[in-house]
Amino acid sequence: MELPVNTFKRALRAGKRQIGLWCSLSHHYATELVAGSGFDWILLDTEHSPNDLESVLQQLQAAAPYPTHAVVRVPWNDMVTIKRFLDIGAQSILVPYVQNADEAKSAVAYTRYPPAGVRGVAGGTRATRFARVKDYAKRAHEELCVLVQVETQQALDNLEKIAAVEGVDGVFIGPADLHASMGYPGETANPAVLPLIEEAMRRIRKTGKAPGYLSPVEADAKRMLAAGCLFCAVGADVGLLARGAEALRGKFQS
Repeated sequence: MELPVNTFKRALRAGKRQIGLWCSLSHHYATELVAGSGFDWILLDTEHSPNDLESVLQQLQAAAPYPTHAVVRVPWNDMVTIKRFLDIGAQSILVPYVQNADEAKSAVAYTRYPPAGVRGVAGGTRATRFARVKDYAKRAHEELCVLVQVETQQALDNLEKIAAVEGVDGVFIGPADLHASMGYPGETANPAVLPLIEEAMRRIRKTGKAPGYLSPVEADAKRMLAAGCLFCAVGADVGLLARGAEALRGKFQS
């Protein structure tokens, strides 16, 4: 059996835009529903949602028959956590709160087997198709996509050094935490911060890596895409359900 191809990673390397949806409902049924909606990628979040290892496994299985690519945001830049999500078959991970090049190097090392990294070796995992993928340990890195999240002023200052780390495929700008670090908690589109994010898209592209962003506001998402964003989430399942339910109820309020 051949090593599964990471279409998302290959699209980013080719400079092709990937439009995505953030998924926090933490259930395989909801994930399967959105997996067939035509998005290039979906983000399974474990940082700010009640997802755990088993629920993410079920969601990866639910999304597998569809062409959309599942990216998993791990809760922290942690060797054990990243190893476990890779073993259940995640091929693309988003690592939050990466502040500098050393932390980016650690994130990459957690996805690589020795001697290139420190990922623990296990043969009979879902990632290896239960030991059916030939030479998985030697070739796994070829189809793993490592995305790191920049979400503070300190990280923004180190942006080029973070992006330059070998093995980092993309840099995602986290708007909510970045706003908070700059004194605007609870905001995601302050006019003092948006131009800095827009410029970050250009800075990341200049390094040869893929910039990423999330915004449910159409104008803001298109602004970042115009600035060079390559993987952009343009909404979230929670927001779509909540706002859609409220809008429907509003049509019948007396």
